[in-house]
Amino acid sequence: MILRKYMSLLGVGSARIDLLLPKTTYKTGETIYGHFDIKGGTVEQHIKRIDCDLVKVNHHTGAEEIIDTTSILTSTYIYPEQCSKLSFTFQLPSVMEPSTKEFSYQFKTKLTFSKGIESKDMDLIRIAK
Repeated sequence: MILRKYMSLLGVGSARIDLLLPKTTYKTGETIYGHFDIKGGTVEQHIKRIDCDLVKVNHHTGAEEIIDTTSILTSTYIYPEQCSKLSFTFQLPSVMEPSTKEFSYQFKTKLTFSKGIESKDMDLIRIAK
C-alpha cells in the first residue's frame, strides 16, 4: 500500500482526467457543453482544482496564447478505480480568428492534487467561420 501511494505521487497509477466534448468544430460565440471524466487510480487522492485553458497555437512559431481560462476549485477525494463526471460549460469569445493551417485551438486541462503530479489532458477544437 505504501509503495502504491508513493508511486501515485510520481504520477504512476494516479487519477486521470479527460475532457469529453460532443463535437470538434464550433463557431465563435458558441457555448460548449461537455464533461470531465475523472478516473481514480490505485490510491485515494485529494483533488484541489481543475483548470481548463483555451489556447491558440501558432504552428509556425510554436507560440501559445491563452485565450480564456475556467477553474473549478474543490476539496474532494477520488477513490481507487472510482469514475466521476463533472459538467463542463465554456462560452467561446464572440471575436476569434477561425482555425487555419497556421493557427489552431485546443483545450488544455489540468487536474491538481494536494500531493503528487498533476494529470493533464489536451483536446483539439476547430473554430469555423
